[in-house]
Amino acid sequence: MSRCRTLGVGLLLAVLALPVSSADARRIVFGERDLRQGMRGTDVRVLQDFLTRVGLRTKVDGRYGPRTASRVRSWERRNDLRVDGRMSREEAATLRGQVEGNATEFQSRTAPGAKAVLGPDGKAIPPADAPPEGPSVIEAANRIVGKPYKYGGGHGKWEDSGYDCSGSESYALRGAGLVSRPLNSTEFMSWGEPGEGQWITSYANHGHSFLVVAGLRFDTGYNNGGNGPRWSEKMRPTDGYVARHPKGL
Repeated sequence: MSRCRTLGVGLLLAVLALPVSSADARRIVFGERDLRQGMRGTDVRVLQDFLTRVGLRTKVDGRYGPRTASRVRSWERRNDLRVDGRMSREEAATLRGQVEGNATEFQSRTAPGAKAVLGPDGKAIPPADAPPEGPSVIEAANRIVGKPYKYGGGHGKWEDSGYDCSGSESYALRGAGLVSRPLNSTEFMSWGEPGEGQWITSYANHGHSFLVVAGLRFDTGYNNGGNGPRWSEKMRPTDGYVARHPKGL
């Protein structure tokens, strides 16, 4: 055997003898290990997909970078968990449960097309064509439909006995991780991007704010059938209001 061939065989055997980490050797199931920034793997891809499914749009590339960590922190805030940007095994189980629950709920309760529909129970039915943030905002808003109007409600704590205009809007937007804390109506005047959005629009002035999501208005007043947060098919005049929307929505 020539010296070159002998050397080549030796190098090949050396490479084959190198230890292969379990992360590279097999497909890792999401939830088998704690995840943090800097890690890679198929389970990171699942995490990114799951975050998108619960309303936190995340690039699916299998790399746990700063943007993925930021989305995890938003999810942790939404669920009142320790905010550290890491996905523990316990948190992974919670997130998986949310995704599986959402899949069941939205399969049986979606409206065809791009417009939300007002159900007979006063709750909104999300449109099938909406990006994941739309159904997430609608789902959160539905949880407080029927609550009474309460000045300052929703600002001292997320789960409150009643909500004011900006408190209810903040609660709904938090469902998709679009706000990390309650905002007042003046703050909503500079929130997000300028102008009306395709799916979600906030209208605000110094005294009032409300949302329009997939064609339905979520508001605490003006022909909405009550004084607290309600959905309505009727729009209200927007003169004197500043229109803002989440980026990309």
